[in-house]
Amino acid sequence: MVTSITSFGRNGVSDWLMQRVSAVILAVYTVFMVAYLLLHPELDYYTWSGLFEQTWMRIFSLLAFVSLAAHAWVGLWTVTTDYLNATYQRVGVQMLIILAIFVYLVWGIQLLWGA
Repeated sequence: MVTSITSFGRNGVSDWLMQRVSAVILAVYTVFMVAYLLLHPELDYYTWSGLFEQTWMRIFSLLAFVSLAAHAWVGLWTVTTDYLNATYQRVGVQMLIILAIFVYLVWGIQLLWGA
């Protein structure tokens, strides 16, 4: 059996499940946001900020951010393991991807929960 050194102990079923669950969460979040925007044609800053001051919306948005990060990681991990054959090159690109996803996730959390 061949084991990839960059798999971190995951298997295909967990990757598949993570992709599907995160896709459903992102789809629900997108539908909610589009519906909210359509139902509030005169949207102003106070209405928008009022929505994001509510704890349930912050938690929903945080769930969407984490789902986006997980979805992106599984998808990009799959692409890099399929198309980058040189181990050092693949690991280097994957480390850059992890760093970028982490930075965007922390930035999103700061925007969402910051003052």
